[in-house]
This record gives sequence, C-alpha cells and structure tokens, in this order.
Amino acid sequence: MLRQRTLKSLISATGVGLHSGRKVNLVLRPAAPDTGVVFRRVDLMPPVDMRASADLVGDTRMASCLEMNGAKIGTIEHLMSALAGLGVDNVFVDVDAPEIPIMDGSASTFVFLLQSAGIEEQAAPKRFLKVLKPIEVKDGDKWARLEPYDGFRLDFSIVFNHPAVDRTGTRVSVDFAKHSYVKDVARARTFGFMQEVEMLHQHGLAQGGSLDNAIVMDEYRVLNADGLRYADEFVKHKVLDAIGDLYVVGHPLLAAFVAHKSGHALNNALLRALLADQTAWAMVTFEQPGVVPQGIAGLSLQAV
Repeated sequence: MLRQRTLKSLISATGVGLHSGRKVNLVLRPAAPDTGVVFRRVDLMPPVDMRASADLVGDTRMASCLEMNGAKIGTIEHLMSALAGLGVDNVFVDVDAPEIPIMDGSASTFVFLLQSAGIEEQAAPKRFLKVLKPIEVKDGDKWARLEPYDGFRLDFSIVFNHPAVDRTGTRVSVDFAKHSYVKDVARARTFGFMQEVEMLHQHGLAQGGSLDNAIVMDEYRVLNADGLRYADEFVKHKVLDAIGDLYVVGHPLLAAFVAHKSGHALNNALLRALLADQTAWAMVTFEQPGVVPQGIAGLSLQAV
C-alpha cells in the first residue's frame, strides 16, 4: 500500500521574506494522517490556521499566497514543491510572518530541512487526485492544461526575449518515472531582472531579493558570479513553481501538466477549473503495490 507521509520530528529554520524583506522564523511539525499541509500564523492572536487548498489562494503577484479571514501567508510555492517532491502529505507549517522565507530561492533548502527531520510513513493510504479528462485555461497567449496520465509529468515552455534566458533551454519535460525531483528540479532558483526592481519595490514586492536568493539579470547577462545550476534553470524553476502550485490542491496528482508561459495565477485557475468539473477527476488510492503507476514511484517513494 502507498501510505501517507509526515515528518519524524520537528525542525526549524530562519530566513528572510523575498517580498517583505522581513526576518521569518519557520517551524515544520509532524501531523496526523489526513491533516494535509496546514500553515499557521503564530504571530497572530489567536493564531490562524490555513490548510493549503486551491480556493484559499488569493494574491498571485510574483508568488502564491493563501488568504483567510484577513490573514495571509505568501510565497508558499517553493515549500509546497519540496513537500510534493518528497511525498509529504501531512505537516504543520508554523510561521511568524506573512510570508514563507525565500532561503536560496529554490526548494533545495526545504528539501534539506525535510530530509533532516526525517520522513515516515503513516497507517493510512495516500490519496491521489486522478485527472480523467483534459482541462485547460488560457490568458492571452498563456495557457495551462491537465491531461489524463498514468503518473506525473510536466511539460513547460517559456518566452522572455532576453539573451541570458534565450541562451538556455526554454522548454523542458520532467516525468517522475524517469527523473528525480531532488536532482533534476529542486535546485532551480527564482529569477528576476534589474530593470524591474524599482517597479517591484514600488508595489511592495522583492524587498528581500538579492543575488543570494535569486538569479538576477541586467539587460544582457546573468549577474550571479556562480552562474546557473542547470543549463535550463529558468524553465526548470517554472516547473518547480508549478509542482508547488498544483500541490495546493491537497493531494498529489495523477496527470500530465502541459503549459506555455503559465504562472501562479494561471496554475491556480487550472486547479479551480479542474475541481469545478466533478466529471474531470476522481480520488484514488493504491492498496496493492503491483498496481502503482511507475510515474508516481519517483515522486512519492523517493529515497529520503
């Protein structure tokens, strides 16, 4: 039986919020089966709990943000991506600020924290959301689609018309029957352009951004002294984001995700469109190991 997973022990970390620039204390705690991923704003009185779900995603400017009863927790996508990549179903995420810390701009720090805490299986079957028919959303020339697939695959393409991006791979396919989340996706960092910094600051965004937590480019080149971690790091980060955005649905997906120029808003719109069509999905479990699709073995049973 494919079982649900949680952490073996509590673990904590401190970082800075990418958009707020504030110091953030983060604590990850084990949770019982069927709890899901529950974010808790411990700086509020009383604390506010928000279970990750598609209908709680509000602000999607440059990040995914959960909102409930006036409380917000932003920039959740990298942590959600790491939880999905390591197959963690149930966890409490305590945070004392309105944003998850950015760490190094990828999911690798969160992967390290989860692996350090240890991950254990629980006495309950893991539940997957299986896509039964294609669902697509569009916004101009941007689009995203979920298709039936016996596993989990992501195909993504980007267009930025920037020499530093265009010199890299701008299209990627990641299938977790063949690829490792930790090796092939988790280290891809968020990125931005120097000419956009002033505009972002005026809108209260990217206050904590730096070369330590993002790939930064001027009009022609990457400014980070250490260069890129992957030859296709830009589009790989979009895949990393998409994995986190899709995991907000509350369960791992059995589907193929295909997208062009999609971002947080469109990813969430796709989830909402899927959930709105009761004929487009079903909840499934795998109680007999022999029937587990190969495409989810790498994601949910990854060595940790």
